[in-house]
Amino acid sequence: MPDTHALVTDFLNKLKKRKIEGSKATAKLTAELLRSVISQQRLPNTNQAGALIHAIKAIGDQLTAANPVEVAVGNIVRRVLHIIREEDVSLTTASIGGLSLQGLSDDDEDDDNPLVSAAAAAAAARTTLRPPSLQTLLEDIPPHSAAAAAAALHHSSSSAGDSEDKTKSTDKNSRSRKLKHNVIEAVNELIQDIATCHELIAEQAVEHIHHNEVILTLGSSGTVIEFLCAAKEKKRSFRVFVAEGAPRYQGHTLAKELVARGLQTTVITDSAVFAMISRVNMVIVGAHAVMANGGVIAPVGLNMVALAAQRHAVPFVVLAGIHKLCPLYPHNPEVLLNELKSPSELLDFGEMSDCMDFGSGTGSPLLHVVNPAFDYVPPKLVSLFITDTGGHNPSYMYRLIADYYSADDLVLQQRPTS
Repeated sequence: MPDTHALVTDFLNKLKKRKIEGSKATAKLTAELLRSVISQQRLPNTNQAGALIHAIKAIGDQLTAANPVEVAVGNIVRRVLHIIREEDVSLTTASIGGLSLQGLSDDDEDDDNPLVSAAAAAAAARTTLRPPSLQTLLEDIPPHSAAAAAAALHHSSSSAGDSEDKTKSTDKNSRSRKLKHNVIEAVNELIQDIATCHELIAEQAVEHIHHNEVILTLGSSGTVIEFLCAAKEKKRSFRVFVAEGAPRYQGHTLAKELVARGLQTTVITDSAVFAMISRVNMVIVGAHAVMANGGVIAPVGLNMVALAAQRHAVPFVVLAGIHKLCPLYPHNPEVLLNELKSPSELLDFGEMSDCMDFGSGTGSPLLHVVNPAFDYVPPKLVSLFITDTGGHNPSYMYRLIADYYSADDLVLQQRPTS
């Protein structure tokens, strides 16, 4: 099995070089990496959950720093931390219940099978402190019997102590193995949920798309493709307007995919969205991330589409797997809402050289190009979220966050101890 450090280093390099495309693939690979880390992590005899949380937080801090824009990495790290806390509480509750039952059982056994009688124990204790006395003789316990009782009591107590120490050590090792096993099983379920999120979202398509409707979308989202195709498989006849998504023109790729799968598709320019929105029955888009307040980080241009939809009272529906739900707010300093892409996507470098002021001798450009990758859509513009757990209003996001994340894990940075 590869070394944990090598696995983490390799994944960090992929994140830094942007070699992993898509939030779903990133989330799945992050969960698989953390599963390997947990399986190889050596835990102490005490506070196993704390040690495991510290190790995952340390790695999670590195992963989120490698690509701050890909919030799915931080989401999965926090989900795994929440799993560890839940499993630790579950094991603690179970062990407390077991101790209570064992205590009741031990009391019954002690009543039925006393190890040494009270009189013999008292006599043994006195004998070890002083020579035989008249009281000892009157109790009709010979000195050698009292000494034997004392030795038996001492032996039984030391044996019980040794047995208790061994039992405690065994219980700690067993609990450590049980904790890791339960956490790994829960992470396996998380990986399965990520892998099947598209199918679970697509199953709800027939409830939202009806005959002869016109759907508008922007960007290239695998979730949207599966959602629309699932509605077509249910014999729903509808048309899709696809905004081209300049400057990367992801809409062209999406349109080709939809046509290849038999959907009626019309490509429009981004600037034509306001002109065409009055013919649209519903806007269905994907998301890069869903924030704690119900806001959406989405491909650039979607805020304009959301404003057009609100203006014409057209439902704006966002499709997103639960792994895209981020427990942070847009104003949190840990959140990097955007990144700038290469200016060459807008202007050719030859064209840009014509705009350089070479006469001044500084070579500073008179023309600047800004090419953001994402838009922020506020929650008031979103009508409905469709996730793998069902449909939710933006105001319900806080409840989902409480189910999947712990408040102690919102900040992954390790604070220095003073």
